[in-house]
Amino acid sequence: MFGDDVEPLKGKGAAFVPKSAEVTPGVIARRKAAQLEMQADGNFLDPDSIITQVAALDPLEFSRPGVQHGVYKNLRMGKYEIQSRLDLHRHNVEQARTALWRFVDDCQKHGVRCALITHGKGEGRERPAILKSCVNHWLKQFDQVLAFHTAQKHHGGLGATYVLVKKSSAARQNTSEKLEQARRTKR
Repeated sequence: MFGDDVEPLKGKGAAFVPKSAEVTPGVIARRKAAQLEMQADGNFLDPDSIITQVAALDPLEFSRPGVQHGVYKNLRMGKYEIQSRLDLHRHNVEQARTALWRFVDDCQKHGVRCALITHGKGEGRERPAILKSCVNHWLKQFDQVLAFHTAQKHHGGLGATYVLVKKSSAARQNTSEKLEQARRTKR
């Protein structure tokens, strides 16, 4: 099949070249450019570099002060209708950051109260749960997010998160009007 002058490669034919941890002028320039780009698009979410790692099998949980215990419990139990979904599988960190920023903004604009974000667990990877850790960190940065919790098994379990979104000012006004009208009818 091969000529006499051809030798097969030993091993896999590829060598691992470790990434340099050195901060070069090029790295600094790229970081500055990324920060300027973040400011230009209005996306305030922190980059991956400062996010605390979450274990793949740890549940995510967060509730702002003032969220009623019963409301948070219903979110945890998956009792609210999921009105919108975001799947971050096959997204890199920057794509996920942009997608999440747009998604939460769209949820509030369109009156979505409960959403599901599928981020995966990242088990078996060199750096597991990268997107899960990012979602955990980023969701806390949104004023629009009242609470979030790891989803029930039938919605993705440890690889997905329920998100409770604050009502828009128009939705709050509408609710106030309905309550006022109901009070008037009872009199």
